[in-house]
Amino acid sequence: MASNISDSLSIRAYSKTRRGHSHHYSQLVMPLKGVINIELDGFQGKVSPGECVIIHSNVVHHFTAEENARFVVADLNTLPQNLQQSEVPVFSISDSLNRYLGFIEQQLQQQVNQQLEQLMLQTFLLLLEQQTLIRQLDNRIRAAQFYLTEHLADDLSIDHLAKIACLSPTQFKKLFRQQMSMTVMQYLRQQRMERARALLVNTDCPVQLVAEQVGYLDASAFSRRFSEYFGLKPSEMTRR
Repeated sequence: MASNISDSLSIRAYSKTRRGHSHHYSQLVMPLKGVINIELDGFQGKVSPGECVIIHSNVVHHFTAEENARFVVADLNTLPQNLQQSEVPVFSISDSLNRYLGFIEQQLQQQVNQQLEQLMLQTFLLLLEQQTLIRQLDNRIRAAQFYLTEHLADDLSIDHLAKIACLSPTQFKKLFRQQMSMTVMQYLRQQRMERARALLVNTDCPVQLVAEQVGYLDASAFSRRFSEYFGLKPSEMTRR
């Protein structure tokens, strides 16, 4: 019986030639650039940036990709519990994890540092454990979701986000709720409040500036919304 591998992160590329295999460890493939076409039990299709495919140990899978596509690949002896129990083979990853993949890419391409790589792996696993496994999003909803998280300071409207998604406002609202299990406005508020909390706890930005960075020109209105959401005033959300 094959011995266990060491858990690791790496940057990989694949080819247009269809290949297939299995391995005695589990694997997560997360596109950085381009897509991977993959076939495994319960799924056959494309996995794009902002998504992750779970390949369980000893599962035969086939795959192809463009040669210039790049992927972060995690080889793991044991998956985090939320992934072990999931019936979702491909899921959309959070914005924070997606951004962290970019850091991993840069670091692994700059130098070999085993201690740092172990710390990166630990942080990656912590972020992975926090993922809410949402089934692979419709590309149109993912485009709007990405735009929304990148423009929290803007005056975002349903009409504008619907245009980003290439849908009518009615179609967009319906599909968004189906995919995200919440309304567009609920999601927007959630993202703004979580970003505001992170800024208040981890930076020395004044409340007025935090309010502006999450789309509130009126600091008083921001404070009311924040207090309603978290049960604390922004001034009470101090650094740990």
